[in-house]
Amino acid sequence: MSLKEYYDSQVVTQLRETFEYRNIHQVPRLDKIVINMGLGEAIQNIKVLDSAQAELKTITGQAPVVTRAKKSVAAFKVREGMPIGCMVTLRRKRMYDFYEKLVNVALPRVRDFRGVSGKAFDGFGNYTLGVKEQIIFPEIEYDQVDSVKGMNITIVTTAGSNPEGKELLRLLGMPFRN
Repeated sequence: MSLKEYYDSQVVTQLRETFEYRNIHQVPRLDKIVINMGLGEAIQNIKVLDSAQAELKTITGQAPVVTRAKKSVAAFKVREGMPIGCMVTLRRKRMYDFYEKLVNVALPRVRDFRGVSGKAFDGFGNYTLGVKEQIIFPEIEYDQVDSVKGMNITIVTTAGSNPEGKELLRLLGMPFRN
């Protein structure tokens, strides 16, 4: 059973019982997942950006967009419009596939993993997770990696509050710490 089918058959009924929603459209759901790689090294070495784009495309199955600096910062030698990272926004089937891979395969491969923090919600039910190295994903071959890069993964939900968003992610398998 796919994650979307599991959500429709199991999670919706459990959330309706827990939070007593009158209408099925009030039940929170995953809206999108945004994966962002900020690369400060791209200022000196533009090839880092190319490898990051290739790795992000391999992980997500979708071509990333290059993000550019909005302002010039002299202390960091950054000029306005310089490429400083890349990002991908996943929706629908790719979003559910990536979430399933993240929860069931990638996070358990993190060294000394005891669960993710339950405090990284933004007040509106959206969750942001920082990953220190991209090699936790099975598609990335360790021998091909030139440098270890981190990424921010933001899971955007339609939940109105943190407890609703946390319960949704918990029911979808997110391993929160106790």
